[in-house]
Amino acid sequence: MIKRFYDYLIDWFTAHGMDGSSAMLVSELIGVLVLLLAALIGFYITRYFIIRAIHGMVARSRSKWDDVLAQNKVFIRLAYLAPAVIINFLIPAVLPDMTMLVRIIELITGIYIIIVFINVLFSVINAVYEIYQTFEVAKERPIKGYLQVLKIIIYIVAGVAVISIIIGEKSIGWIAGFGAFSAVLMLVFKDPILGFVGGIQLSANNMVRIGDWIEMTKYGADGTVIDISLTTVKVQNWDKTITTIPTYTLVTDYFKNWRGMEESGGRRIKRSINIDMNSVKFCTPEMLDRFRKFEYVADYVDETEKVISEYNAGRGIDNSVMVNGRRQTNIGVFRAYLSGYLKNNPTVNPDMTFLVRQLQPTSEGIPIEVYVFSRDIEWAKYEDNQSDIFDHILAVLPEFDLRVFQSPSGHDFAQIAKKQNDE
Repeated sequence: MIKRFYDYLIDWFTAHGMDGSSAMLVSELIGVLVLLLAALIGFYITRYFIIRAIHGMVARSRSKWDDVLAQNKVFIRLAYLAPAVIINFLIPAVLPDMTMLVRIIELITGIYIIIVFINVLFSVINAVYEIYQTFEVAKERPIKGYLQVLKIIIYIVAGVAVISIIIGEKSIGWIAGFGAFSAVLMLVFKDPILGFVGGIQLSANNMVRIGDWIEMTKYGADGTVIDISLTTVKVQNWDKTITTIPTYTLVTDYFKNWRGMEESGGRRIKRSINIDMNSVKFCTPEMLDRFRKFEYVADYVDETEKVISEYNAGRGIDNSVMVNGRRQTNIGVFRAYLSGYLKNNPTVNPDMTFLVRQLQPTSEGIPIEVYVFSRDIEWAKYEDNQSDIFDHILAVLPEFDLRVFQSPSGHDFAQIAKKQNDE
C-alpha cells in the first residue's frame, strides 16, 4: 500500500501525457509537500493536545514541580518531535526508496530530532534547578555549576551524534580519533574546566554559599554572593554594584567569608583610643573618693584599695611618698570602669571574647583597645552600637583626669601664636 501511493502518482501523470522522468520529479515534489503539510498538521494537533490536556492536568495538580516543568516549556517542546515522527513514518509512502532526496530528508530529520532533544533536556535541567532552589540545601550546596557542566556534555554528545548522522557511519570507531582533538578542547573549555573543579572544591569544602558576605580585595568585591555558576561567582557589593569573580580564583586566591561571624551571633568590635601619656598619674585620696561614686567602678576601687593597703602595710611602706609601694592609677581605674560599662551594656555579648587592654605605647599615646562582640550583626545597628560605645568613652575620659591624644591642628598653632603675641 505504501508503494502504491507513489506509483499511483507516477501512473496518473504519465497517463495524462507526462514523460516518465518528469512524472517522477513531480511525484517527489508532491511527496515532499505532503510530508511538510502532514508534519505541520501533526505539530499543531500535538501542541493543542498538550496545552489543553497536559497543561490542564498540571493546573489542577497540587504539586508544584509539574508547574515548573510547564513554565520551562518541557511539554510544549516535546510537541516538536511530532513532525519528525510523522515524516519518518510517511517517507516510505510518498517517496521512492534509496534516493538522494530521501537521504537528505532523513539527514535533516535526524539533526532536527537531536536539536529538539537538546531543547527538551535543557528545559528539564532548568526546571530541576528551579525546583532545587526551593529547598534549604540549595543555599549550602549550589548545583548551577554542575548543571552547566551537564549541558556542555549534552552539547558534546549531540555534536558527536550529528557528525555520525552526516558521515553516515554506523560504528563509533572514528571517535577514537577524537582524542587527538582533546588538546584543542582543553584550550577552548579551559575556564569551564577550571570552574567545574573550583566549584566542586567550593561545594565539598563548604567555602562559599549564596547569601554569604565575602570580601575579596583583589577583585574589588565586598558584599553578598548572589550567584554561583560554572565559571563565575557574582557578588553584589554594598554600593549595589556587581563584581564578577572567576570561580576557580576562590580556591587559588585569598578571600574573606563573614559567614562565621553571622552564624556566631556576634560581630567583633575592635577599636582603640589613644590616651595622652602626660595625663596618666597616681590616684590621690580625693580622686578615689570621686571614683567611688561612679556606678561601674565603685566596688573595684574599694576592693583594690583594700588589697593595696594590706600589701603596703605588711611591708611597712612609707605612704607619704607616692612612688613607694603600690598605688592605683587613673588609667587603671578607667580600664576597670570601661570593663564594667561594657559588661552592663545590653548591646555587647559578654559570652564571647571580651577584652579591654592596654597596647604598646607609641609616639601617639597609650592605646586602650576595646575587643568585644556586638549582639547585633546587622551592619547599620552594629555601627550604631560601636559609635555609641566610643561616644561614651570620649565623653567620660575627663572624669578620670585623662586626655585623648590628638595631633596639634592649625587651630592649635594659631592659638599658641596668638597667646605669644598677647604676651
